[in-house]
Amino acid sequence: MLLNEIEFIKEALKEDIGRGDLFARISEPKEIKAYILAKSDGVFSGKRYIKAFEKLFDIEINFNIDDGNSFKNGEKLVEICGNSHIILSIERTMLNTTLHASSIATLTNKYLQKISPYGVKLLDTRKTRPHLRELEKYAIRCGGGLNHRMGLDDCLMLKDTHLKTISNLKEFMSEVRAKIPFTSKVEIECESVEDAKKAFEARADIVMCDNMDLSDIREVVNLRNAKYPYILLEASGNVTIDTIEEIAKTGVDAISTGSTIHQSTWIDLSMKVV
Repeated sequence: MLLNEIEFIKEALKEDIGRGDLFARISEPKEIKAYILAKSDGVFSGKRYIKAFEKLFDIEINFNIDDGNSFKNGEKLVEICGNSHIILSIERTMLNTTLHASSIATLTNKYLQKISPYGVKLLDTRKTRPHLRELEKYAIRCGGGLNHRMGLDDCLMLKDTHLKTISNLKEFMSEVRAKIPFTSKVEIECESVEDAKKAFEARADIVMCDNMDLSDIREVVNLRNAKYPYILLEASGNVTIDTIEEIAKTGVDAISTGSTIHQSTWIDLSMKVV
């Protein structure tokens, strides 16, 4: 259990409970059993966060499923035992957390199934909701995807906006290699085949084909395979559940998309009291 999950749940509970649950004020507590019920199919995510409730409250939580596992409509996913005041006051926060995470994991897995036959990795992006990055990127991993960079401090990506400020890319890259951590990779975003050639010559670790036509991506792949086999290729831009398979067929190493997070729609989970 990481401190981050506990602090996350504490803040989420403050938002919902406020100065105290009014039901708890006017009712007597009882020992009850409850469970989270799947009312649709999906891929589960949220176990690490749900376990934080057990650290914060005197309740017992048992899981019938692990993160990353698929579930079917009608399955009991999590069982909770304890004081009724506690369980009823944390119900919505617990459901919201696992609903958000499981919905992202479910859509991520659908994308992954489209490209896994081609050996292409599925990556997320930094297009996450403020204060929810760790939760959302954790959900991506539960769905079978991989995280791109967590933030600006673990990989240097030169996007089109950065490149506008750089007059000589080769000279700049020499300076970069002398100043950033030895283990940090450098990725360069490219919008054309010509841009990709410049990035190859500058010895980027990763070249991103951003919003390129499929024919251009194939040309970049062929050039990489012929002259720069040590450089990784990533495709991004306009990636949807309908387009991702064709992109994977081009031969890139990875495809990144923010849609697995911002286009995910909530699946249906609810809590029932026995």
